Amino acid sequence: MKKTNAARLLDGLGITYELKEYDVDENDLSAESVAAKVGLPAEQVFKTLVVRGDKSGVIMACIPGAAELDLKKLAAASGNKKAEMVPLKEVLPLTGYIRGGVSPIGAKKKYPVFLDESASQWSFLSISAGLRGGQLLLAPAALIQATGATVCPITG
Repeated sequence: MKKTNAARLLDGLGITYELKEYDVDENDLSAESVAAKVGLPAEQVFKTLVVRGDKSGVIMACIPGAAELDLKKLAAASGNKKAEMVPLKEVLPLTGYIRGGVSPIGAKKKYPVFLDESASQWSFLSISAGLRGGQLLLAPAALIQATGATVCPITG
């Protein structure tokens, strides 16, 4: 697997990570499916959701694969009155990433990142490497360092 923008950014920051490749099933891009393919529990494989706050604009939320994002909690944590998922057709133009391959690292623009507090229970997390079929394994502190993420409770 060739290096992605996210991996190159981590290299530039001197952050240790592992790049893990897996076979993509275009009919099942769920985090649970990815977790099974990389041999980790779904709670350790974090998906990145692109959200728009009414005051902040676009933000990214990283939550465990099996969890549901609580938009009210995210809005409160990000200083918004309300937040809503960005329509799928806007994800690629905003981030440079396609569905099933959105990474909080190395997007077209640096958006604020909110990481669910459950990340702290793991020695490492799995997040998208920025393409379907690739995951980055890295410590929660490394993800926070790379993205400037705010750690808070954002799942329901």
